[in-house]
Amino acid sequence: MNGKVCVFGSFNVDLVARVDRFPYPGESLVANSSMTSAGGKGANQASAALRSGANVHYIGKIGEDAFGPFARRYLKSVGYNALTLLSSDETATGNALIFVAEGKGEAENMISVDPGANMTITDEEITRCAPAIGCADTLLVQLENNMSAISRVINIGRENGAFVILNPAPWQPINNSLLEKVDLVTPNASEAFAMTRVEVTDFESAGRAADVLHTCGCKSVIITMGAQGALLSQGDRKTIIPCFPAQPKDTTGAGDAFNGALAAKIANGDSMEDAINFASAYAAVSVEKLGASTPFDISEVEQRLHSFHKEIA
Repeated sequence: MNGKVCVFGSFNVDLVARVDRFPYPGESLVANSSMTSAGGKGANQASAALRSGANVHYIGKIGEDAFGPFARRYLKSVGYNALTLLSSDETATGNALIFVAEGKGEAENMISVDPGANMTITDEEITRCAPAIGCADTLLVQLENNMSAISRVINIGRENGAFVILNPAPWQPINNSLLEKVDLVTPNASEAFAMTRVEVTDFESAGRAADVLHTCGCKSVIITMGAQGALLSQGDRKTIIPCFPAQPKDTTGAGDAFNGALAAKIANGDSMEDAINFASAYAAVSVEKLGASTPFDISEVEQRLHSFHKEIA
């Protein structure tokens, strides 16, 4: 049976402009193309978990504004096994302004997020969601919502025996008392620096940052480092996870793809290392598509895994 993943997190409307390079301050730059698409770390990660074979319940909040109908249509179309969509009459749907620079052969992105309704989730709304959170095998949360709601969701998941994953993005301060309730934390290099003040440039420095996080109460840590791969730290045991080869077109949402796929495989009973390898391959395939959460055939991930293991055999 497919494991149950509950993803509590943000929904944003992504407004994307594709450019040869990022504009200079004060400069108006003509884009090569533009698009409006669904995004937000929570929705992106929930979609990745669903496509990776989990039974997914997504919980998010939107505004009753011009973006609201778009959000409802999209989220209902994804096919989550369950969807709890809260709404606000007073605050707009979250949105992100994204530049994708593709002129140097590698796609890079620059993102500004207005979280909107994502930051207005009340205690009463979380209480209504408690039964759904409590039945999850794996609970996945990020930091694109108000911390009071995130804390309550983590508490409910922990009290009901869920494996709790915290993706600390976008970064906001977290108390050690909350980190102690999390089974796995998954920062990238910049988030690891924000949490530890250790600059992560290679696996050695990633190990030092992970050690600091363990002293803060984190049980297991995965630090992702883009093309360098990732480091899994489980106390004294450090494991290097290689990066899967890719030809990036759009790196927007790569971390979300990784975290969603990871949560799905953990919920389905895979070992931590197998789950990370699958998530890395999933992220590699995702950056070859345009958009933060573009659907693709999961056989592409399986093929990427097969080819990689064949090369290193």
